[in-house]
Amino acid sequence: MRPDNKTIETRLQQLREEMRREHLSAFIFPSADPHMSEYVPERWEGRKWISGFDGSAGTAVVTLHGAALWTDSRYFLAAEEQLDGTEFTLMRERVEGTPSIAEWIGSQTEDADDKEVGVDGMCISLGEAEALKDELKHNGGICLRTNLDILSRIWTDRPSVPLNPVEIQPLEYAGETAADKLSRIRHELLRKGASGMLLTQLDDIAWTLNLRGTDVHCTPVFVAWLIIAEETAVLYVKDDKLSVEVMAYLREQGVMVDDYDNIIEGLNSYDAYTLLIDPATVNCTLAKARGNFNPVFAPSPVPAMKAVKNETERNGFRHAMERDGVAMVRFLKWLEQAVPAGGETELSVSRKLEDLRREQPLFRDISFDTIAGYEAHGAIVHYEPTPESDVALRPEGLLLLDSGAQYQDGTTDITRTIQLGPVTDLQRRVYTLVLKGHLALQNLCFPRSASGTQLDAVARTAMWREGMNFMHGTGHGVGSYLSVHEGPHQIRQEYRPAPMVEGMTVTDEPGLYLAGKFGVRIENTLLVVPYVTTEFGRFLRFEPLTLCPIDTAPIITSMLTDEERQCLNAYHQMVYDRLSPMLDEEEKKWLEEKTKRI
Repeated sequence: MRPDNKTIETRLQQLREEMRREHLSAFIFPSADPHMSEYVPERWEGRKWISGFDGSAGTAVVTLHGAALWTDSRYFLAAEEQLDGTEFTLMRERVEGTPSIAEWIGSQTEDADDKEVGVDGMCISLGEAEALKDELKHNGGICLRTNLDILSRIWTDRPSVPLNPVEIQPLEYAGETAADKLSRIRHELLRKGASGMLLTQLDDIAWTLNLRGTDVHCTPVFVAWLIIAEETAVLYVKDDKLSVEVMAYLREQGVMVDDYDNIIEGLNSYDAYTLLIDPATVNCTLAKARGNFNPVFAPSPVPAMKAVKNETERNGFRHAMERDGVAMVRFLKWLEQAVPAGGETELSVSRKLEDLRREQPLFRDISFDTIAGYEAHGAIVHYEPTPESDVALRPEGLLLLDSGAQYQDGTTDITRTIQLGPVTDLQRRVYTLVLKGHLALQNLCFPRSASGTQLDAVARTAMWREGMNFMHGTGHGVGSYLSVHEGPHQIRQEYRPAPMVEGMTVTDEPGLYLAGKFGVRIENTLLVVPYVTTEFGRFLRFEPLTLCPIDTAPIITSMLTDEERQCLNAYHQMVYDRLSPMLDEEEKKWLEEKTKRI
């Protein structure tokens, strides 16, 4: 539950008392846990606790006389509402005129006697801490202190480290043993000149050891650390989480176990010559723990390995998408009749879709909180309906529905923008532009190892001609029963050098958003597969994994080229061929109508 403004005021008073005791002029609360997770367990929701803002991204900063919160465009409207009536000023990231955190702290502390700023070193990466240290130094000679967890003093009912049980991900879904993965990781470490490494990101640990958990919302991971050495590996985890079966399994895979809280002692006793530390993912405190080893500061090899799915994982995705497609077909068929009947809202349709997914074999959870934005709410890129914002659906306009599920054999992420009734000419035009971008990327062939940045413009070309654009990424990797957002590869305007290679999954999700009016986004998850090899090298293409009809009702067909029509028709034929054997006759007839050629 979000705290009220009076509670926020009390917490700020308690915080400032501690800041004065420690001679701090400011304290920073990132949206991070010690593992640099995208979604964090409750114990580390310090930014939410101190500010009341519950978005997934943002940084709160409190000085002795002010408070501010930085977040990106996805959350401007939500943050404005949630911070209203508090001391916190909303700082809109990437908007001209918005000061950086260091610039704002510098202006706030010009006359302060104490020129020291605090941040919990366990909740900021080494790379971020070093960059912040330099920025603060250039904005008033301010020092950064990272050895204080100030929340431990004022958050009296702070949740504990999660103790949910750890489960084995069977080889029939993982496709490779943990022992083999550890061997491959050690080989990559040798190439980087490292004898071992500290692995801190939870999805990397879960993938490496073929284990899963429920410690993080919508993401099947567990809180732990992993030190990989030349011949040994030690998992640091609360032993209450491990069953006799899991303990025996880890021994079979050559993995020892120690307590989660002993990680610094583990680093101090690490006796190999070198240890790889990834500055982007290892927190500042652990990165600075010094044993007898020499640190090798380099990117972890695990994300790139995890991103390339083996054949078992690829087939798992295909099967998961079929079951997810059945749930989506049943939902869309139901929605078509439910909205005109009345009584449905953004929240009620979100619950209905989740219920239909839960009926599918191997369903474990949703993969993120459903984004169901009707009309103007669809223009808020990461809008999530709440009881306060929920609105009724009418048989008119557009519903943007972005959702996904965690199945034990694959993770799904799909967006459909659905026509609920009459729409405007502008809505049809915008919808068609987004569809053109979606089809252009899905149908693209490209050289192996091209980066996602080089592919991004393909999805934007049609809308750029109309003077339109969107500010989020076009595509992100998707985990195999892991995080719905996975790297290192991305498709986006900002430069990302990670190469695209066969076996990677990536989303295709261009969109357009007209503030206060409506939004459109169409998203499929794709698999990178071989295309052709010529004297110019190896070329790749995309195989659509997502199986669900794209609404053809809003399309202005005259705006589509023959190639775009063929691409959409071929996709719809595949959807019908793959899903129809799993549907009853009435559902099959509905799907046949929705996938007919245009």
